[in-house]
Amino acid sequence: MANETGHAVGNWKELSLSYEDASARLPEALQKEGFGVITQIDMQATLKAKLGVDFRRYTIFGACNPGLAHTALLKDPRVGVLLPCNVVLYEKEGGKVIVGAVDPMQTLGVGAGPELAKVADDVAQRLERVLAALAG
Repeated sequence: MANETGHAVGNWKELSLSYEDASARLPEALQKEGFGVITQIDMQATLKAKLGVDFRRYTIFGACNPGLAHTALLKDPRVGVLLPCNVVLYEKEGGKVIVGAVDPMQTLGVGAGPELAKVADDVAQRLERVLAALAG
């Protein structure tokens, strides 16, 4: 998926699962990689309640791996603006389900320094395995 500049934002997979199945399996897939779901935002319900608009099924899961978050925060406390790691699940027209995750290597950029980049790379690999587990 690309933003207005044409650059890919995050990592995305189309699933063969239903929205309900993907939503039920996502926390377990995250847990296998050391993450817990610490927030869950139902954007469909939020937009209906706040704006009175109808919107597709769309949930943002805030995932945290406490050990990796702690390590990253020790290296640079400013990394907290990127926590938790967002994982998104939404339904496209026609019922296809999409899952995506933040790519910490994109959000930290090259200026992260080698130690923080190692943590970001570990997180990125774990989140990619989560997406692959759901898509597989």
